[in-house]
Amino acid sequence: MNNKGKEDNLPKFMNHPSLRLLLIFALSIQLIMTLLSFTAYIWLGVLMLILFFLTLVIIWKLGSAYFEELNEYILNLSYKIKRGEKEALIKMPMGILLLDEDGQIEWLNPYMQTQLAKEDNVLGEPLKDIHEELAELYHSEDKNNSLVEWKDSIYQVTVQKDIAAIYLMDITDYATIKEEYEEARPVVGWLFLDNYDEITQGLDDRGVSGFDSMLTTYFSNWGRQHGIFYKRVSDDRYFVLLNRKELKRLEKEKFNIIDNIRERTSKRNLPLTISIGLAYGEETFDKLADLAQNNLDLALGRGGDQAIVKEVNEEPRYYGGKTNPMEKRTRVRSRMISQAMQKLMKDSEQVFVMGHKNPDLDAIGSSLGIARIAMMLKKTVYVVIDEEDLSHDVMKLMEELEKHEQVHKNIISPAEAEKRISGYDIVILVDHHKPVLSIAPNLLKKTKKNIVIDHHRRGEEFTENPMLVYIEPYASSTAELITELFEYVSTDGDPINRIEATAMLGGIVVDTNNFSLRTGSRTFDAASYLQSVGANSTMIQRMLKEAPENYLQRSRLIETLDFIKEGVAIAQGDDDTIYQSVTSAQTADTMLSMSGVEAAFVVTRRSEEMVGISARSLGKINVQIIMEKMGGGGHLSNAATQIDGKSVQEVIEELKEVISAQLD
Repeated sequence: MNNKGKEDNLPKFMNHPSLRLLLIFALSIQLIMTLLSFTAYIWLGVLMLILFFLTLVIIWKLGSAYFEELNEYILNLSYKIKRGEKEALIKMPMGILLLDEDGQIEWLNPYMQTQLAKEDNVLGEPLKDIHEELAELYHSEDKNNSLVEWKDSIYQVTVQKDIAAIYLMDITDYATIKEEYEEARPVVGWLFLDNYDEITQGLDDRGVSGFDSMLTTYFSNWGRQHGIFYKRVSDDRYFVLLNRKELKRLEKEKFNIIDNIRERTSKRNLPLTISIGLAYGEETFDKLADLAQNNLDLALGRGGDQAIVKEVNEEPRYYGGKTNPMEKRTRVRSRMISQAMQKLMKDSEQVFVMGHKNPDLDAIGSSLGIARIAMMLKKTVYVVIDEEDLSHDVMKLMEELEKHEQVHKNIISPAEAEKRISGYDIVILVDHHKPVLSIAPNLLKKTKKNIVIDHHRRGEEFTENPMLVYIEPYASSTAELITELFEYVSTDGDPINRIEATAMLGGIVVDTNNFSLRTGSRTFDAASYLQSVGANSTMIQRMLKEAPENYLQRSRLIETLDFIKEGVAIAQGDDDTIYQSVTSAQTADTMLSMSGVEAAFVVTRRSEEMVGISARSLGKINVQIIMEKMGGGGHLSNAATQIDGKSVQEVIEELKEVISAQLD
C-alpha cells in the first residue's frame, strides 16, 4: 500500500497543512544547525549531517508504521460501526416497519416479529388492514411522538415518510407508570348536607341522634367501598379525600350517592339532599381545597343536590341536579340582603341597574323594582335598557312607562350609561349573573362595585368579585326576590307605584307561566303584595296578548315537531325567518302540554347572525345542563342559549349530539 493511499484513508486533520509546516520547520532548524556546525569544526558538521539523515530515516520509518496502524484502526472502527448499525437494526428493542408505495408492509425487523403472534402474517398486507389507527397516523400531518396500542403493548410512533419507515418504541412500562401516577393523584373535596338544619330543627335529641347515626353508617359504607377518607368538620359539612382512580369510578356511577341519600332519607319522611365539590390537579393542597370550596359554592348556587368536579384550569363537570332546589331562603336572609344592599347603595354616588340582553318582563320589572328602592333612599339611579332590543310585550310596557315621567326619566341607553358611570358608582345585575349576558357589560369594567340578584342556577362564568350576591334558584323569578326586599326599606321616600308593581307582577306571571311552574307559597305572597300596591293584572294580560302572526308562527313551529328520543322533541323554524324569543318559549311550553313530551327544544333564528334555543322540561330531564354545554344556562326545567355564526340545521345537529351524550 503506497503512502498516497494511506493518506487518502486518514482523517482530514492528519493531512492538515499546519502539521506539515511543523515537520518542515523542525527539519529546517536541524539542517541550519548542521550547516553552522561545518563553520566551527568539520568533524562536528559531518556528525550533525549524519544525525540529520538518521533523523529523516527514523521519522520516515516510524511515520509509515504509525500511519499504517492508524489506518488499520480506522478501518476496523468503520467496520465495527457498520456492523453495529446492522446488528442494532435487527436486534434493538424497537419495531421497524417499511412500506412500499402502495402502503403495504414490505419488511419488518426481527424485534417486531417477536411482538406479533406466529399466525400474524403481516408481510405484503396493507397497513390499514393490519392497524387502521397506525395507518391514519402515517398519513397525518402530526405523525411523530403519538401513541398507539397494538397487541397489548403501547408504542410511541415516529414516522420517516421519505423512506416510508415507521418506528415503534415500546413504552408500555412507562405508560403503565404514568397511568398509575394519574390514578394516584389526590382529589380534595367538600360534602355538604344542603337542608340538614331544616330537617333536624323539628326533631328532638333522640331523633337527631338517630338521623346522624343513619348518615354515619351510610357514609362509612360509601367511604369503605370507594377508598375515601372523610371527616365531619361541622353538623352539615364533611371534608373528603380520595384518589383519581376512585373519582373516575364515582363519575362512572354518576355520583349515585346523591340519589341514594335522597331516596333513603325520603322513606323516613326526612328528605335530605347533598352537594359535593371536588378538585384535583397540579396545585398545592390549600389551593385545591379553595377550588373545591368554589365548586361547592357553585353547586349550592345552582340549587344543590348535585356534584361538581373540576380539574385545575379545566371546565367543570356536573352530576346530579335532577330535582328542583329546595327553598333555603328565609325572611331573615331577605332582611339581611335588603339591609346590606341599602348600605352599599348609600355608600355609592350613583346606582346603575341592568338586566340581560333581549330582556323579558322579569328583567325589566326587577330593574324597576331596584330603581324604586334606590329612589326611596334618595339616590340617583339609572335603569339601562337597549330600546332597540326589546320583545313585543316589553315594548308595550315601555309605552306605558312613557306615561310616568318620574319612572321613565331614569331609563337610559347603554352608551349613555357608559358616559355617566364612574368608579364611585355601583352596578346591580338583575335576572342574570354572567357579564356576557348583560345589556352593557362595559359598565362592570368602569367600576369594581357590583351586586348580583338572580333566580337562575349559577353557572361557572360569574361576575368578578361582586360585593353582594343573592342567588336563589328556588324563587319563581327575580321579581319575587326583589318584592320581598321592599318590606325592609325605609318608607321615607315615595313608595312603589302602580306601573312598577305591574311590571314586577308581569315578571312573575311570565316566569311561572301564569303561576303553573316553579310556584311556591312565597310566590303568592309576593304577588299578593304587588296586587295590594296597585299592580294591574288587566294591563299584564294586554301586554302578553299575541299578535295573530305570532300565533300562526307558533302553529307552524309545532308542525315541525320531531321526536329524536323517547320523550324528547325538537321543533325548528325556517333559517330565513326571524322569530321573537317569546314565540319560541311559548312554543316550547305548548309542546310540553302534549302527551309523550318530557323535554321540548325549539330552535329558531333570532337575528341574521344568531340562532336561539328555548328548552323546557317537566323535570325528569335536566335541560339546564344541556343548554350549558351549548353556552347557555337556566333552570332544570327552563333554559335557553344563543349561538352565533351557525345555521338552524347546524345548531340542531349539535343539539342532538349534546342530548344523546347527556341522556346516554
